[in-house]
Amino acid sequence: MRARTPALRACGLAALTLLAAVLSGCAAPVAVEPAPGAADPACAPLMIALPQTLGDASMRKTTSQATAAWGDPSVVVLRCGVASPGPTTDRCVSVNGVDWVIEEGDPYYTLTTFGREPATEILLDEERISSATVLASLSGAVEKVPAARKCVGKEDLASLPAGG
Repeated sequence: MRARTPALRACGLAALTLLAAVLSGCAAPVAVEPAPGAADPACAPLMIALPQTLGDASMRKTTSQATAAWGDPSVVVLRCGVASPGPTTDRCVSVNGVDWVIEEGDPYYTLTTFGREPATEILLDEERISSATVLASLSGAVEKVPAARKCVGKEDLASLPAGG
């Protein structure tokens, strides 16, 4: 199981607080804390390729580089430039060729790309928008950051060479 450091936990709580405290109104940008690697040039192609809508939620302006938000109030917040998860026993799913590590929360889920540098993190309200809709809609943009690794499941372990 992946160790959760106090700094990582505090960052997650801060991000959730920001999501919960999103400004309302059409003209007000969404306050989103940038990821530590938000200035990474690899985030630029991803950000340009983001869809304008996720389900019924429209994209809104945000206050930080390499961030995006959809819905009013926000149902999805994206940050490019987070640290890529290391080996983990957390659930990992592949949607349209993009691997995501999923951490269920109450009420927000955190989904982080696996095997891509920099990683992309999504916070979403599973009660208001389907994670399947979000991941399918974002996979085309997210795959602009090349994958170097992929999730390995129990079924994959059986095909690994012995002693390896």
